[in-house]
Amino acid sequence: MIYLAITTLIWAFSFGLIGNALKGLDPLQIADTRLLLALIAFIPFMKFGNTNGKEKRQLILLGALQYGVMYTCYLSAFRYLPSHLVALFSVLTPLYIVIINDLRQRSFTPWYLVATVLSVFGAAIIKMGNIDSNEIWLGFGLMQVANLAFAFGQVYYRDWKRSRAHITDSSIFGFLYLGAAIFTTIATLLISHQPPIPLNATPTQWFVLVYMGIIASGLCFFLWNKGGTQTSVGVLATFNNAVVPLAMFASLFIFGEAKGGTPEELVRLTIGSLLIVSALLIAKRK
Repeated sequence: MIYLAITTLIWAFSFGLIGNALKGLDPLQIADTRLLLALIAFIPFMKFGNTNGKEKRQLILLGALQYGVMYTCYLSAFRYLPSHLVALFSVLTPLYIVIINDLRQRSFTPWYLVATVLSVFGAAIIKMGNIDSNEIWLGFGLMQVANLAFAFGQVYYRDWKRSRAHITDSSIFGFLYLGAAIFTTIATLLISHQPPIPLNATPTQWFVLVYMGIIASGLCFFLWNKGGTQTSVGVLATFNNAVVPLAMFASLFIFGEAKGGTPEELVRLTIGSLLIVSALLIAKRK
């Protein structure tokens, strides 16, 4: 669980950095650059002899879905939503994780569902009220596709790796980033009609991109999936929402999207955070 906790703290600042420091850059170029950097970081650890051709293809396709599709939709949502709402609209990911896992296992785990619904409610209560945006539903839709892709990837990798305990995570994770980078490169060329990397980025933006690619993407996705193999599905699902209050706090009060932050917002943040912590405790006990 420590891997999930570390990653949660790092990811809390990602929403604000993308929505503010990387503003003006094409979302698909951001996605492709981050995943290319993640791939480069993990190439030295890749081993080709401990998996067969079918397993390599499975990992490459998994990476294309979990990270390629997810990033393409997730980063595109920043065109239509402020970063704190992007964080908010990720709240359904835990529900998708529980549903996908139960479908794959042909089972039903009511306590995990209770924990998931509680965490969704806790994340949603943090940010209530009217949202002035004609494009809100497009942003919401993009986020749900991203959530589904990320949720399926977490469950699939957890099952795949648990059935192959002799294989180390670091030796295969480069294949996931390879699939993801191929997908986002094609998406950038076909949809954005631009080079895969943002040549117009400022030095500050490049510094942020390198950090996001190597740390927030490369290291954190690795830690997240590895942590997921060592915990129950309920804990994994709930941790997906643990980042929401932290990310919204960073976006609203550190990156200034709240323009001062009202006492009401702080109360919502506190109540929502307590509900998510309660959900995590329920999931861990069950």
